[in-house]
Amino acid sequence: MDAHFDATAVKQLGLQAVKYVSILLMVFGGVVPYVPQYLQIKRTGNTEGFSQYVCLTLLLANILRILFWFCKHFELPLLAQSFVMIFTMLCMVHIYVRTRQKTILPTDKIRRFIDLESAHFWKWTDFLSYLQFLLLFTVAASCITYPLSDQPVFVELLGFLAVFFEALLGAPQFYRNLKNRSTDGMSIAMVAMWTSGDIFKTSYFIVRSAPVQFWLCGLLQVGIDLAIFGQVYLYSAKSPPL
Repeated sequence: MDAHFDATAVKQLGLQAVKYVSILLMVFGGVVPYVPQYLQIKRTGNTEGFSQYVCLTLLLANILRILFWFCKHFELPLLAQSFVMIFTMLCMVHIYVRTRQKTILPTDKIRRFIDLESAHFWKWTDFLSYLQFLLLFTVAASCITYPLSDQPVFVELLGFLAVFFEALLGAPQFYRNLKNRSTDGMSIAMVAMWTSGDIFKTSYFIVRSAPVQFWLCGLLQVGIDLAIFGQVYLYSAKSPPL
């Protein structure tokens, strides 16, 4: 009797441990690929290998996801993930802007959000401009969401847009490879981290019965990752032997 009880208790403890580890991976796993990128920019002072539009996409996607939660509650770990990702992307924008500021000459024109120059959108030279734009976007999106929060079509569309933007993160990389017919200069390790994280995330969505928009776009994201790996195989096979 005691042995059976102990076995059951150990099993339950193991399941709880797996559950909490999965939650932690869900909340913090998505930011892991950006840690080495942040440290590299800080160490080398070079931002050329990082696209700041990744930050824009993830910031907008996660702001929309938070608004979606107010309309249609989903699991709190997924909500927490959005806040963690927003904080991470703000850190990436900050290190990007601070590094770029070191290359600005006294004669160069300062670009700010309040100048409202569309040609320099998301290319501003001060961190405050990025915060101003995000605040304006959040307020505008909230003003649209609040009166429509009881409209099912709008709510489902909001949820779809939130995860669809994030799902297309790999699309620019796929297009670049396709255009150049090469994957030279692309970090395969980074894509591998994206893929493993996206597979875990999508599996989590399905197992935890997250809203359908989450796991459908998760499958799209995994598909794009795998397509990029297909390009690695295709273009390396076409490369002439050394």
